[in-house]
Amino acid sequence: MLDPRVAKQAQILTHYCLEVKPGDRIAVNGTVLAEPLLLALQREILRAGGYPHVMASIPGLDAIFMEEANDDQLQYVSPFFQIPIEQFEGLIRVEAAANTRQLSNVDPARIARRGKAMGPVMQTYMERQARGDLRWVVTLFPTPAHAQDAEMSLREFEDYTFGAMYADEEDPVERWQEVHRQQQRLVDWLEGKREVKVQGPDVDLKLSIDGRRFVNSDGRNNMPSGEIFTSPVEDSVNGWIRFSYPAIHTGVEVDGIELWFENGRITKASAAKNEAFLIQALDLDPGARYLGEFAVGTNTRIDRFIGNILFDEKLGGTIHLAIGAGYPETGGKNKSAIHWDMLCDMKAGGQIIVDGELFYESGEFRI
Repeated sequence: MLDPRVAKQAQILTHYCLEVKPGDRIAVNGTVLAEPLLLALQREILRAGGYPHVMASIPGLDAIFMEEANDDQLQYVSPFFQIPIEQFEGLIRVEAAANTRQLSNVDPARIARRGKAMGPVMQTYMERQARGDLRWVVTLFPTPAHAQDAEMSLREFEDYTFGAMYADEEDPVERWQEVHRQQQRLVDWLEGKREVKVQGPDVDLKLSIDGRRFVNSDGRNNMPSGEIFTSPVEDSVNGWIRFSYPAIHTGVEVDGIELWFENGRITKASAAKNEAFLIQALDLDPGARYLGEFAVGTNTRIDRFIGNILFDEKLGGTIHLAIGAGYPETGGKNKSAIHWDMLCDMKAGGQIIVDGELFYESGEFRI
């Protein structure tokens, strides 16, 4: 019997996140472990008049590819991946891993080569979604692997996942509309502001948002969501930050990261664990040493770090920065084949000061 929360998740994704219309071509990517949600999405997209293209993969394919592919194969981009990004009206990506660490021991140089090959496709993706030509959403279907990362039983993790999406409520769409209204007040206040200072036990940064706009992340593109974000002026970031939680990229966990910025560029970086992987990522291309995102998490139902960035970056009481590609819709100009989010806890006295006015302190908005 289908969990009614899975049916609601499919309805949220189809009718709220993507607002599927008759004739829309929608690519749905996920592993076979997400079968209940993939089937529910097939049904909902068809009912909305769309054309679903469900591309279900088998767990372990990526690990075999990264182990066996030669250099030419690493740089090959499948048309099955390109066409939806270049032509379709919508994309739904469902995370449903059997092993979230399957790429942990892959040579970082191979991961970097693969990431560089995907750069042009990623740029097309960023440009189309900024123009509104491509609607997209990323979500998660709870699996034992994700539950283990979160140090929960599968039942606990299911409750946590669906609770963060409001899929356990009678009218989840209304709840997401309320999130939109609350965050829009913050975004409107930030309109036209110029300078941001971030201070606290683990951060001392100054950056410019002059000419940039904040985006209200209200569940349309990430489900769950709950954040406001922008791309800072590329050469404006100065100072230091120590990230409070492990940063995970392509299944590799890097812990104890500290970054130093001078005129926007990361000039020094260190990590307590997997520092070589961090440096390899920063050297992927010239844009990887600049910030593509500055954001504040607002979802109070996400109340703990679980090792999944879809949830963790929305964690109430935190900020996150992303190295690499910026968001064109915010005015961001930085180009890179990487976009890697890293979190800093602000609950113990962290402050955000905007144009000299206290905007945020110890996890609470003060305006």
